[in-house]
Amino acid sequence: MENDNQSFSFFSLQKQFIDNLDKQGIVKPTAVQEKVIPAILEGKNVFFESETGTGKTFAYLLPLLEKVSFANKDVQVIIVSPTHELASQIKGQIQILGDFLVNLCIGGTSLKRQIEFLKEKPQVVIGTPGRILELIHLKKLKLAGLQAIVFDEIDRLMAKELRDDTMLLASLTPSESQLIACSATMKENLSEKIALSAKKEIESIYIEPEDILQKNIEHIALFSEQRNKVDVLRSFLAAVKPKKTLVFTSKLSDVQIIASKLAARKIASASLFASASMKERKAAIDGFRSGKIQVLVTSDLSSRGLDIQDVSHVVQMDYPSNEVFFIHRAGRTGRSGNTGYNVLIGDAWEMREFAKLEKKLGIKITPKQLSSGKLLAPKL
Repeated sequence: MENDNQSFSFFSLQKQFIDNLDKQGIVKPTAVQEKVIPAILEGKNVFFESETGTGKTFAYLLPLLEKVSFANKDVQVIIVSPTHELASQIKGQIQILGDFLVNLCIGGTSLKRQIEFLKEKPQVVIGTPGRILELIHLKKLKLAGLQAIVFDEIDRLMAKELRDDTMLLASLTPSESQLIACSATMKENLSEKIALSAKKEIESIYIEPEDILQKNIEHIALFSEQRNKVDVLRSFLAAVKPKKTLVFTSKLSDVQIIASKLAARKIASASLFASASMKERKAAIDGFRSGKIQVLVTSDLSSRGLDIQDVSHVVQMDYPSNEVFFIHRAGRTGRSGNTGYNVLIGDAWEMREFAKLEKKLGIKITPKQLSSGKLLAPKL
């Protein structure tokens, strides 16, 4: 069914959805949307795996919201998220599509307020598994009229700390309701486990990841000894003056160190670190989205579920622990047809490893150097 000229109208979605997507500059479905939307519209239980930045959220939102009835006063769709940030982002994407009543049910916020909002008969509930289960056990969230349940980032929902709640929630799902699960990465066959718990057969859809790195992304390498990496980063930012830069480091302990050193040089930066409160994370993400903060420093784990448009540059401060993280990092830029830049800052060993990855992934990494405040080709 893949078609270069295909538009969202091909799926017979309501005009409001198509018009609202068009206002966001989204006019053509991605590869994952082309495959997933019709499967969900047909009522299939679907697990799909596709890289970060490929449009997974709209892939399930569009067909599920197409089926929502405003006359029906039941909760019709439940979306389960591993994090508060992802839940909030999903709510924002629903609001792009239309005026749906959406209840955000996450821990760390007022349970009483969430119960009160459920009395307003929302069509969609989005939340973390623990809080959703709590509302079900209190008999405040009823599943009798549930049309579909979505497990977003199922790999994280099936991690040790969330697995029991996730499996229990799947088992409570009515037999007639549709089950959707998605992820950017699969380490084991989690779709079978969740389907078994829900007693449902599930169709798997996998989208190859390579295209993400080969479209619209320029890969640049900057050599640096370990001790000088932050100085090289500062010099790069001063030379290029990127609009919006996402900086990755593998070490959680380095996130705040890098951000504080940038702030000391009056560079508008913030960090997403493991011990940050929900309020601190929200302030950092909102500031980065709005452009008040030009540089956001994060780790691979802290950035999961983060969906920020118009990231002009990604900077990788080290060689990631595996190639999947490399792809996840780089895939944050070069979206929606825009050119993105994936900048690698590494020492001699890391440069050798990046060279191996270059061949394996079929990409071109161009060496550069900083000189006299400019980013230049290296001297031979």
